[in-house]
Amino acid sequence: MSESRETPKSPGPAAAGSRKAAIRAAELDAAGPLTTTRERFVLDDTVYLDGNSLGALPRSVPDRIAEVIRHEWGELRIRSWTEAGWWTAPERIGEKIAPLIGAAPGQVVVGDSTSINVFKAVTGGIRMAGKGCTEILVDATTFPTDGYIARSAARMAGLAVRPVEPARIADEVTERTALALVNHVDYRTGELNDMTSITAALHSAGTLAVWDLCHSAGALPVALDACGVDLAVGCTYKYLNGGPGSPAYLYVRKSLQERFESPLPGWNSHVDPFGMEPGYTPADGVLRGRVGTPDILSMLALEAALEVWEGVAIEDVRAKSLALTDFFLECVSEYAPPGRVRSITPHDHRRRGSQVSLACSPGGSSAAAQRGAPVAGEVMAELIRRGVVGDFRPPDVLRFGFTPLYTTFADAERAAWVLGEVLREQAAAESASGSESASAPESAGAGQESAAGGDAG
Repeated sequence: MSESRETPKSPGPAAAGSRKAAIRAAELDAAGPLTTTRERFVLDDTVYLDGNSLGALPRSVPDRIAEVIRHEWGELRIRSWTEAGWWTAPERIGEKIAPLIGAAPGQVVVGDSTSINVFKAVTGGIRMAGKGCTEILVDATTFPTDGYIARSAARMAGLAVRPVEPARIADEVTERTALALVNHVDYRTGELNDMTSITAALHSAGTLAVWDLCHSAGALPVALDACGVDLAVGCTYKYLNGGPGSPAYLYVRKSLQERFESPLPGWNSHVDPFGMEPGYTPADGVLRGRVGTPDILSMLALEAALEVWEGVAIEDVRAKSLALTDFFLECVSEYAPPGRVRSITPHDHRRRGSQVSLACSPGGSSAAAQRGAPVAGEVMAELIRRGVVGDFRPPDVLRFGFTPLYTTFADAERAAWVLGEVLREQAAAESASGSESASAPESAGAGQESAAGGDAG
């Protein structure tokens, strides 16, 4: 959902200063290990809680891209492939991402979109699976594209696809399962799935584990090597702040790299890319995950964006993420009218990512409830008009993403206050509407019903 162009409406210093939670937020923001990292981003007075869709712009990016355009492309031109290091960017940037996902060197390569990398991982995994496999498992709560691609890859290989809730994978996997594609964090609810136990259950059945890290990398510790994950993919434009459409990455466990056969054998992954041979021989190691010419402008913007992680421990990020989301939930509980929203994000820290998703609906007896109005969408639109940016997922989910590098406790408190304000106004309007309906003449009510029916037709 795009941000409004209107000037954000803020509760104002006086209003915020009179709230106990706002005072507490200021105290929390003055303590902790990530008190200065917000300064590394281009931000304004807007409360930006949509970093789980698109991360904020790091200050290091604009000048770097200007230099790439002016000097490397403008002056060096073709020489930049060697003199400016363009050719090695996919694996060089992969090495910068590796520590954030718990991967030793030589296992991550950057390039292409998340969708393309999901296709590489699933198809490559199917080709490595033992003979006799008849199916793949797909996280039943997965982001739709993952499911689309998994079904396409399975269809090409003559395998069936079976959707399974992540918590049921250990019970559902069999020796006939080639692989399972699982989201580390549910994009809709923010629930964190147990990578360790799910991967172990898959391996006990001889099945490969393929993980989607889009909503976890950069927000919490990921331990691919320690968990024995086989293949993983992730985007870089959310918590890694790489920019809109920035290239994704592919992880291939070291012990599997010689067996990994990419379904997209491009010239960039050839052992001798400039040999221009008609036959394909893959490069050694994770380089075989490359395909075609890298998108250099986006690639180097991502590399500059990753500078925000200098001196940052992912454990500190996780600690602040949990503290922020706990605090936000407390504030929502205090400020929101009873029964208007409920968290569908787990309260258990072991099961929570770095977002809070709230189911939002009108009062059960309200006119809006009776006609099934899109209340959550209206609420989010109003939040954005008032300077609090999250997003909406049909039919009734408000999502708020917390990026600890730049989200503050003051942001969390203000967002909860504005949400409560909007919900109180909505409740009052529904109450007034209900009173008017109850006191209206019977004939007028019948006429209104007819008009509504006519509009629907």
